[in-house]
Amino acid sequence: MSKVTVNGAADMLAAADRILILIHQFPDGDTIGSGFALCHALQSLGKTARVVCHDAIPEKYNYMVSAVPQPDFEPDFICAVDVADAKLLGESLQVYADRVDLCIDHHGSHREFEKHLLLDASMGANAMIILQVIEAMGVTVDQTMADCLYTGIATDTGCFKYSNTTPLAHRMAAQLMEAGAQAEPINRAMFDIKSRARMHLEKLALQSISFYDHDRTAVMCVTTDMIRESGAEENDMEGLSPLTRQIEGVWVGVMLREKADGDYKVSIRTGTHADAAAICGLLGGGGHPRAAGCTLSGTTDEVIAQVRDAIQRAVPRITEVK
Repeated sequence: MSKVTVNGAADMLAAADRILILIHQFPDGDTIGSGFALCHALQSLGKTARVVCHDAIPEKYNYMVSAVPQPDFEPDFICAVDVADAKLLGESLQVYADRVDLCIDHHGSHREFEKHLLLDASMGANAMIILQVIEAMGVTVDQTMADCLYTGIATDTGCFKYSNTTPLAHRMAAQLMEAGAQAEPINRAMFDIKSRARMHLEKLALQSISFYDHDRTAVMCVTTDMIRESGAEENDMEGLSPLTRQIEGVWVGVMLREKADGDYKVSIRTGTHADAAAICGLLGGGGHPRAAGCTLSGTTDEVIAQVRDAIQRAVPRITEVK
């Protein structure tokens, strides 16, 4: 694996003709926005490009998906965006895991699997790096790209509330608004609108919260039974994991989501007292200092015990008496 600069990544993409863009499973606004913005930029240069994902893309992102044609072709270049680990591609895309020519990522916990890597962990959103690459290719950002990239920045910074929000993130968001990004409807769709099924699921999830470590750890569990009872769909899951960190006094917020195969998708959110990536790193996962994740096997109680052990190892002060 060799590391490349923004200009190096731009040159590699410009030299290719048929580019397949991979985004991560359980897709969020940043990976979708990064993938479709890059795809549209490459198509504007006359390239053949498409985006693929292991999971169905939630309906609320249709304004990005429907704006970018997705032709069928055999690629001569494969690029992954916002993918910190090959296993995050999902089962159906593992056939590409050892064929990725370039990965563009912003996760400090990135686990190398690609031939070339453009990594900038100082960026609050992967879309910020994609914007730089698009500009380095000499492409003028149009409204479609602006909508995609604004979505990526807004969602990964929590509508510019998280600690990864930097002056550069604000400047890039303003640049994208000037290029036509529809900030108000995007923000409303991403952060304000909730389906009735989501509201029902949220009620069930909040009722499941348990507290540990002198109430500094909060664990919320979303089971398949809850999902079935509420009628929630994949797009209803987004935004649940930060709820535990909104509780006063909580240092580490944990959401366990039971998967169809019985495993648990673990999402951890922290404040300044703890490093989410360090906790998940002990569990075979990774992410950012304030938001990270992993997948664990076992019963609910066994998974909670594994997570609590990792938290106490990574944040020994959490067990101190107040």
